[in-house]
Amino acid sequence: MQPPYTRLPERSFWRTAVAEPDALDITDLWTPKFTIDQDAPVVTAGSCFAAHIGRALLEEGMHWYDAELPPPGLTRAEQSARGYRRFSFRTGNIYTAAALRQWIAWALDEEKPPEEVWTEGTAGGGFPDTLHDSDQVTHRRTFHDPYRPTVEPDGFASPDDLLRSREATLAAVRTALTKADVLVFTLGLTEAWHDTGTGTVLPMCPGTVRGTFDPARHVLRNHTVAQVHRDLTSVLALAHGVNPRLRMVLTVSPVPLTATATGRHALVATTHSKSVLRAAAGQLADERDDVDYFPSYEIITGFPYRAAFYEPNLRTVTPDGVAFVMRHFFQALQGRPAGVGPAPESITPVTGGEDNWCDDAVLDYYNPRPIPSAG
Repeated sequence: MQPPYTRLPERSFWRTAVAEPDALDITDLWTPKFTIDQDAPVVTAGSCFAAHIGRALLEEGMHWYDAELPPPGLTRAEQSARGYRRFSFRTGNIYTAAALRQWIAWALDEEKPPEEVWTEGTAGGGFPDTLHDSDQVTHRRTFHDPYRPTVEPDGFASPDDLLRSREATLAAVRTALTKADVLVFTLGLTEAWHDTGTGTVLPMCPGTVRGTFDPARHVLRNHTVAQVHRDLTSVLALAHGVNPRLRMVLTVSPVPLTATATGRHALVATTHSKSVLRAAAGQLADERDDVDYFPSYEIITGFPYRAAFYEPNLRTVTPDGVAFVMRHFFQALQGRPAGVGPAPESITPVTGGEDNWCDDAVLDYYNPRPIPSAG
């Protein structure tokens, strides 16, 4: 009997699938496991790269479901600054599977979110100092959500306003999960700061964007493949409790880490983090019929593309790169090869690049070597 390799298509061999074709003509990178109808509600969440997906879905004429619409009167820039119209709910960036599981558990009343708020003053330059109740101040205080530290750049006027706003977001998460046919989630990081005082996972290290770092309370944990897999499995179990038909498409963000607190070189830490996420996503997709994996990470970072889809900082994905990823996504859904159809520039990406809305981009502030001046 002949070995199974004699019956494989060209796409299964590196030379014919990768080395010989022009990089832009590589096809069949994704064979969707299930269809997504044009009018099927699609919910998006995840790291900063995921912010491109909702707009691309709308421009393709698909049903991106936004469960937390902005209030009237805000300009587009003000909406963006406050985290509206970026994902399907105003959680801000969700970098880890653990954080997604936490938001969904809160939204479905499986767990209770802490009522802690971060209090800051508005005086001074740079990052505001955190002020505690015992401090005497003469200027206005603002209040920030530890779990959404950037959704209100100027802060909330009171703790009650903050908690009401968070409850509105939790209600939006509940609504989105109930109505969605598909959840597209983009995994971004494995490094996560945990608050041992509340038993929660934080979106950012306290003291960077907001808050005050307490080494006795805030602990870095680098999540493993098993932990990411477990959290994603829990997400599906929770979501299926309110919507048994929900399916999930997982992607991995191609945006490297801005900084790592593990002590490793940033390149090594990025490779480790993305490898863990890719392995966990792939394992879950292999195990379940209701989970698929879309290779946005491979499309941007793969050998054939030679970093052509990155800006000079080798971190921000170019508009052409975003368009190329979405072109593969839509044409695979439509059953057409990626080499057929509109050019990448026909899809308008979110403008400004990831660093404009990636919370962790602020970590470069702590780089001992400043960014060189232009010219």
